[in-house]
Formats: sequence, structure tokens, C-alpha cells
Amino acid sequence: MSDVLLTDNRDGVLVVTFNRPEKRNAINNPMWEAIRDTFLAAAKDDAVTCVLLTGAGDNFCSGVDLSSFSDGSDGEHPFEAAARAVADFDKPLVAAAQGAAVGGGATVLFHADIVYIGESFRLRLPFASLALVPEWASSYMLQANIGAQRAAELFYTAEWVDANKALSYDMAAAVLPDADLLAHAEAKAREIAQWPVSSLREIKRSLRMHHTESIDAAFKAEQAAMVRQAGSPDNIEAVMAVMEKRAPNFQR
Repeated sequence: MSDVLLTDNRDGVLVVTFNRPEKRNAINNPMWEAIRDTFLAAAKDDAVTCVLLTGAGDNFCSGVDLSSFSDGSDGEHPFEAAARAVADFDKPLVAAAQGAAVGGGATVLFHADIVYIGESFRLRLPFASLALVPEWASSYMLQANIGAQRAAELFYTAEWVDANKALSYDMAAAVLPDADLLAHAEAKAREIAQWPVSSLREIKRSLRMHHTESIDAAFKAEQAAMVRQAGSPDNIEAVMAVMEKRAPNFQR
């Protein structure tokens, strides 16, 4: 078991918890690797019928830990394999999110079959403000979930979305008091887990088959665009501004 990603099988419901609460559950390289390994294993494990994804502490996930791109690791960054493991997961995926859901901590939710959020929930897609592009196939998934114009507005403005707006945009199935969120989500996951996993797999396949090609295309387009943008002058300015706690100046 990884200390940054906790797993607990509760009678067929695998509860997966982002566990870096002191960093608002920002995802570092060990967590990316744990996400990949956990979802690949859960897909093959007959003892897992449904996955419930949540975050420790007051926040769901604040996205990628920027230090993970400069920690001296060699080779391919583990993000891509982790994202594909979640996107390709062929059993029901339920999410329970409160507090901040930012960047990858927001876009992972678009791959959940059902999302429950707490009253403190706040979502942001900060890619434009970082001079980057969407990831996790979110450039397609968000449009598919909430419509093209709403998706474009959220991507272009990088504005915050609160729980009520997320619900009105059909980004969540329900808003719960934070104290009741996890229990409610687990109860729903247990309702799902009582049914044969073979049937649940076929239902998910039927629901997702209409999106598979578009998800694959989005992954490829986003990866190519990220290569063009990462390390660009605008991206460097954006990252430096974050580190120096100032507003970026993209007009230099």
C-alpha cells in the first residue's frame, strides 16, 4: 500500500484516497505511479466491483505537484499512464469530492460515472493561466458532460466553480454537507456493488462506447499540445509567478 494513495476494500467497494492532505492532496510522482498501479490492479481484481475515489482532509485534490516535474526523475513522466488507467477503468467509478478540485484534481472527476460533492467544493481548470492546455482528455470529456459553450467558458476564463454551479452544470449528482459526503457516496457505491460485476462492466461499456474514440483523440491532441506549451516563455512566466506569489505578466 502506498502512503500517498490509500486503498481499502470494503465488501467490493475499493475506497481509494488521495493522501497528501498537508499539500491539499497535490499529486507527486509516487502518487501518479500509485494511481496507475491501483486502477490497473482493480480492473483485474474480481474482489473489486466498484471504486470510490476521495481525498483525505479538507480538499479533494489540488492537481499536479509542480515539483514533480523537477525532482530529477529520468524518463517519461508517469502522468499519462495514470490518466489512461483511470480513463480505461471498466468498472463503476464513484467520486466524493469536497474542498478544492484543481487541474488534474478536477479533470479526473470527469471520468467518474457518478460524482457527489460537498458544500465546500470548488473546482478550477487553471490551464490557460499556466499557459498550458487541458489534460486527462478533459478537452473532450467536459464538453460531453456539460456542453461546448459552458466548457469553453470554464477553460478560457480559469474561473472558480462552486458546488451550486457545479450541480447546475450537471457536473455532480448531488451536493451534500461535507460531514455527510463520504458516507452518502459509500452507501451509493455499496448499492452498485451488490450487482454482478459482469453486468456492471457491460453497462459501463455500453455507456462509454460512444466516447471511446473521442477520448483517445483528445489524449493524443492534448499530449502533443502540452509538449508545445510546456517550457514555453509564457509557461515559465506563469510558473514563476506562482512560485513568487504574484500575478503573471504575459505581455513581456
